[in-house]
Amino acid sequence: MKNIIISDPTLRDGNHAVGHQLSVEQVKIYAKAANAANVPILEVGHGNGIGASSLQVGLAKESDIDLLEAAKSQLTTTKLGIHCIPGFATIERDLKLALDIGVDVYRIASHVTEADVTKKHISFVRERGKEVYGVLMMSHMAGIETLVSEALKMESYGAEGVVIMDSAGAYLPQDVKKRVTALRTALNGHVGFHGHNNLGMGVANSLVAAECGATILDGTARAFGAGAGNTQLEVLIAVLEKSGYSTGVDLYKILDAGDIAEEYLIDVIPSVKSTSIASGMAGVFSGFIRHIDRVSISYGVDPRDVLFRLGKRGVVAGQEDIIIEVAQEIAEQQGKTK
Repeated sequence: MKNIIISDPTLRDGNHAVGHQLSVEQVKIYAKAANAANVPILEVGHGNGIGASSLQVGLAKESDIDLLEAAKSQLTTTKLGIHCIPGFATIERDLKLALDIGVDVYRIASHVTEADVTKKHISFVRERGKEVYGVLMMSHMAGIETLVSEALKMESYGAEGVVIMDSAGAYLPQDVKKRVTALRTALNGHVGFHGHNNLGMGVANSLVAAECGATILDGTARAFGAGAGNTQLEVLIAVLEKSGYSTGVDLYKILDAGDIAEEYLIDVIPSVKSTSIASGMAGVFSGFIRHIDRVSISYGVDPRDVLFRLGKRGVVAGQEDIIIEVAQEIAEQQGKTK
């Protein structure tokens, strides 16, 4: 039976869905449930990772240190993980803080064509003997040759594996098959897959990734995440078990964790809506949808038009300012004024 490592970013990616307003108490409640279910890795923090709380991408309700310490206090077997994007996070301010708190797993992320920026952060963590992975976000925006080249850079910096993110929920199973197969052939370490559900393919794409050699899969309780949400963790665990994979996660207790997340964390259960589908079709970061909905109302334009226009521009996470520019441009073309 093939083993799959489950990484659960419910308390990190889910923060996107609530404007980064998860509280210390909410973190404690879900962390306790995830630990009881024997989830291997639990990611915690601002939706864009440690050090990201800002006016540009959203101010968090709680500090990084408060969220991480709250989660750590509830974990006995589950490893505490962070998502770290160089540029938001620095080594001196953020990674050293995470080390002091006792974070176990470090996932250092960049846009899919910018792995170079992760070198110092990955090397720093690796030199301190911690578990570190590279993460390539918006991976659909690069061809397979580029994707493999960027992943190899991360491995050369010391990453023990590379996780590709379908940040826009744009992949179909054949896309996942080609990319994970290529990465599995090229890399020595783990290959991971992080799915989103914009086109309703989160679980299906994750299963294909496992079949093609991925050994790390991400999923969130009740699909808690931006837009249409992430790969739904409880379903993923059940499907993997039925397909003959071993995750070590207790099925009944992860089902309980999903119920707990719905009761204590989630305002609105993620579902596939028209803007989510447009996001997946356009290849636009799922985390933009809340901003796009708000700005589109303000300018009186169709959010689907904004999404497809952003897709043509090839915008990436961190370029939230362009949403207003595009909405204003469409409004002017349509003879509307704010």
